[in-house]
Amino acid sequence: MKFAIISAGEGSRLSQEGVQLPKPLVQLNREAMIDRLIRIFAKNGAEQVIVIINDEVQATKDHLAKLKRNSVLPLEVVVKTTPSSMHSFYEISPFLKGEKFCLTTVDTIFREKEFTCFIEAFKKSKEDGMMAVTDYIDDEKPLYISTDDQLNITGFYDTMTPDCKYISGGIYCLGPQAIDVLHSCMEKGISRMRNFQRQLIVDGLRLKAYPFSKILDVDHASDIIKAEAFLNNIEE
Repeated sequence: MKFAIISAGEGSRLSQEGVQLPKPLVQLNREAMIDRLIRIFAKNGAEQVIVIINDEVQATKDHLAKLKRNSVLPLEVVVKTTPSSMHSFYEISPFLKGEKFCLTTVDTIFREKEFTCFIEAFKKSKEDGMMAVTDYIDDEKPLYISTDDQLNITGFYDTMTPDCKYISGGIYCLGPQAIDVLHSCMEKGISRMRNFQRQLIVDGLRLKAYPFSKILDVDHASDIIKAEAFLNNIEE
């Protein structure tokens, strides 16, 4: 199973708030966020990790080049500036064809044990996809997810509806059909990851929600402290 990281954003909010490191290299408990993900993926049996970074920040390019030289795990690095996460996904999609894969953004913070259970559940599942979800809402623009009693995903919404107990955690485990849907979306001019997810439902793919206790994003300087406390099991 392959794993992929979208890390092509500018991290402009962090830099405006005084964080000097580019987002992928921001450290949580003395470990760069991108290093943390690659380490966790390796522990969960990754055959290969694909990373996309932008072409704007030399420090990130140098860091990934060094990782690629020294990594035992096959690491593919795509360097390209893209207008959105969905476009980044499209750029790395050739490496993900034909098999199950896990995709996440570089600033998605979760508990490692929950992630391992999530990956094992997806490997055993017959669904076309499994999405990490949480009922902990700490996102500026959450994507709400409706499910049935068996946690089958029935819809994705910008605002909460009565059927929405969870929001998207930004960790996507998907099968080969998802790549076809992605390419179809790009051909139709459909943009944004949330619209891609909606199209998965429209096209009849079977998606399951997998609840995590908490999933955080690091978008602001204050989120770094919050994420470290979360990973150290220090409750707010």
